[in-house]
Amino acid sequence: MEPLRVGLVGYGVAGSAFHAPLIATTAGLRLTAIVTRDPARAAAAAERYPGVEVVADTDQLWSLDLDAVTIASPNHTHVPLALAALAAGLNVVVDKPLATSVAEAERLIAAAAEADRLLTVYFNRRWDGDFRTVAQLVDDGALGRVARFESRFERWRPQVASTWKETAGAGQGGGILYDLGPHLIDQALRLFGPARTVYAEVDTTRAGGTNPDDVFLALTHVGGVRSHLFMSAVAADLGPRFRVLGTAGGYRVFGLDGQEPALRAGLMPDDRWGEVPEADWGTLVGSDEPRPVPSLPGAYPEFYRLWEVAVRRTGPVPVDPVDALTGLRIIEAAEVSSRDLRVISLE
Repeated sequence: MEPLRVGLVGYGVAGSAFHAPLIATTAGLRLTAIVTRDPARAAAAAERYPGVEVVADTDQLWSLDLDAVTIASPNHTHVPLALAALAAGLNVVVDKPLATSVAEAERLIAAAAEADRLLTVYFNRRWDGDFRTVAQLVDDGALGRVARFESRFERWRPQVASTWKETAGAGQGGGILYDLGPHLIDQALRLFGPARTVYAEVDTTRAGGTNPDDVFLALTHVGGVRSHLFMSAVAADLGPRFRVLGTAGGYRVFGLDGQEPALRAGLMPDDRWGEVPEADWGTLVGSDEPRPVPSLPGAYPEFYRLWEVAVRRTGPVPVDPVDALTGLRIIEAAEVSSRDLRVISLE
């Protein structure tokens, strides 16, 4: 079969590190065109991917012969660009969080259905090695009945950066709740099912900050598990990435999955991609002595492998966009909870 031709909108960190290398190395896909208006980024893209057409605007992209497009631009542009791609007859990957509001996400999902084109969301953290290991422990019953799940994505960035994520205006999807929140929420829902209630503390703590940089989010799942999710740019002392407590034991693991720094460093997926060094394995604690648990490898390439199958209409999309819509409902509830100092019911 001829490879599917894929366009990429945006060549910042998301486009250059999280999407282009994976598209380019997925069997059955061909990275065909990249859109960026930045001359330095355009030069970098042309040098790294010779033969790929680099264009300055999406109008040029829509005129090309493509099968699919990935939207890796700032959050507030996701919906208009995805709608234009659907109108051009393309299947669409949108980087998280899909949209900046529930209403816009619903509009986009409906447009994809009307156009009879596929829509999916890049929740790559489903394929983090540490998360895959937690999911295996939960599924295997190694922890017994889980009572509390703690998940942290913390950084130490005491100065506000001049990026769109930190300077975006109201309603543009800036701040850490729209940056890291979609991943943490999605992981919790994947493990423990729908949430019944939401409680949140959403803060902007840094001098000169205009968007949230420190968030605590508590979910009570329908099945009774409580998820405590922490996301912060101002954590000088980093907690465990995951801490899971159950009736038969607990599990903790520190650090972040290594696939992001590998991609940022310019590495390309290979046969040993995502392997986790023994020093970074988590620890299982129970009635016996604490013992290390070998981590499953990270597997970001799996997303585009599944996407290739889906676009050929021989399998489901890697991430149902309704999952992203559910996450946005929780984010909007979290904003209300923090503002009004109350627990929000989702039922």
